Amino acid sequence: MQLIIFDCDGTLVDSQHTIVGRMTAAFKGLGYAAPNPGEIRELIGLSLEETIQRLLPNSNAVAVDHLAAAYQEQLIEYHGSDGPLEPLFPRAEKVLRTLHSRGYLLGVATGKSQHGLEVILEGHNLRGIFSTLQTADGHPGKPNPSMLHQAMTETGVEANDTLMLGDTSFDMAMAVNAGVHPVGVVWGYHCADALRVAGARTVLEDYCDLLPCVEEMWPEV
Repeated sequence: MQLIIFDCDGTLVDSQHTIVGRMTAAFKGLGYAAPNPGEIRELIGLSLEETIQRLLPNSNAVAVDHLAAAYQEQLIEYHGSDGPLEPLFPRAEKVLRTLHSRGYLLGVATGKSQHGLEVILEGHNLRGIFSTLQTADGHPGKPNPSMLHQAMTETGVEANDTLMLGDTSFDMAMAVNAGVHPVGVVWGYHCADALRVAGARTVLEDYCDLLPCVEEMWPEV
């Protein structure tokens, strides 16, 4: 069996507008200056706490906790008010369903909360094709390899038969740390050079490139 693990934000769905908007609202709501939108985008993929710590240097634990709670409340309110669901990237669904139909195991490793990930997958009717979901709720943030180790444990797949697909240097570093195949994508939030520096063995230009990449990596399947 082979396991393909996807990052969520910037890899499966284009969630930058939701994340930037809700983070900005959380900061303003607690009386802080709004962070630079570009800086928020660069940090997408890290755990919520680490993201806030980087956006608000020298902040104490209480401030981080308050901002994290405010951000989560913003997201719950946003999705609860029928805000638009974060869109899948072009051709993502077709490729995901094709991989699933060919017998590959699929998983997600994301800095999102479990609730946030479930909202996305249920909203796009994709929950049933994933065999393992790893989120920030139960693991240290990227690039710690804990999420990938747990995904492999749950599915019984070895590192050499596991691929991590992601759009950020954090994803690639996590893959390297776990000993799995790091594959970057350019449709997300970090550039191709940053992905390669972080360890990406290849960088894909389009979702359709994933199928031949996988076939070349595991030709016996």
